[in-house]
Amino acid sequence: MKRSGKTFGSCSRCETVPEKIEGSGGLYLWFPVSHTLNKFISALAKTKLEFQLVEESKCLYVILHDIGKEKFSALASSVLTNQELKETKVLWMREAEQPKFSDFYRSTSLDSFLNFSKSDWLLDLLSEERITTHFQPIVHTSDTSQIFAHEALLRGIDEQGNLIYPGRIFAQAESAGLLFQLDVLARTRAIREAKVHGIKELLFINFSPTSVYDPATCLRMTVQAIDESGIPHSNIVFEVAESQHPPDIEHLIKILMFYREAGFLIAMDDFGSGSSNLNLMHQLRPDFIKLDMQLIRNVHQDYYKALITEKMLEIAVQLEIKTVAEGVETVEELDWVRERGANFVQGYLIAKPTSPPITNTSYIGGVEAVSLSD
Repeated sequence: MKRSGKTFGSCSRCETVPEKIEGSGGLYLWFPVSHTLNKFISALAKTKLEFQLVEESKCLYVILHDIGKEKFSALASSVLTNQELKETKVLWMREAEQPKFSDFYRSTSLDSFLNFSKSDWLLDLLSEERITTHFQPIVHTSDTSQIFAHEALLRGIDEQGNLIYPGRIFAQAESAGLLFQLDVLARTRAIREAKVHGIKELLFINFSPTSVYDPATCLRMTVQAIDESGIPHSNIVFEVAESQHPPDIEHLIKILMFYREAGFLIAMDDFGSGSSNLNLMHQLRPDFIKLDMQLIRNVHQDYYKALITEKMLEIAVQLEIKTVAEGVETVEELDWVRERGANFVQGYLIAKPTSPPITNTSYIGGVEAVSLSD
């Protein structure tokens, strides 16, 4: 997985797309315990794959040709547990190349290596920068014809020109260790396309805290793109999601301090889906919270959802934090959040994500008003 030299900016880890694993070569493996090593050797011995035990380095060396890579991947996935795949370290070397000390910075987990080897489509997408941004309007709850902001949403483009939705892209990037490169490209593309479309309202941009090692270095490209676009810092809202993994709070606070000191606004995304939202709220003190769409879905019909969401809105009002209800799809949901003081709404009832961004939205009144007009 050598570096290809294709960069997006100054942070080599975050902005450089690795090369594909192509051609013949060898894989060095360091297993967490001898039991795992012996188990894998026993399984390898039953295949036609060539290997040798390097005693002095306490590692296993497996020779892999193009045909053998799939066989090796299937074998490792079936023999080793998920924990063993994550804790086994590997280093890929091209044919006839011997590893040098400088090569070991490329070592990774066997789990990441196997996922990376299945990511040729994503590597092509990144290196060719085949991504675009769709924008979804965020409107005032009191008057849905008034656009308050737009959220920038990543879309990939396949070789036939068809859209690839973000769930597939981010899932593969995370499993293959490519989230760093994807996240920075998505952020900068969103900013540049917002400039092209002349967006004057606030711009909500998602970012993954795990894709940022050091804010001063990893976020430099993002800030540079914003400055080059001429978009005021006060018009940018960075969204942080806490729905998938428990965050490193100290690291997250450091990132958000960097953003705040630069004059940007902060939003907590998917609020209500994570394990420690209320704890995060008092530590991060965001400008906005975006209520998770699973809470909003049929909130008017679900007593538990309604009570939880109502209390979250009450807390936000008392703390002077602006609220966005995400995923609003029905007039009943809109009425419910409107009556309980949500500041803004976003969802298919208002508009789907599009490019170019929508510039006009309709006023949507209550259920009775809609039924009368029908």
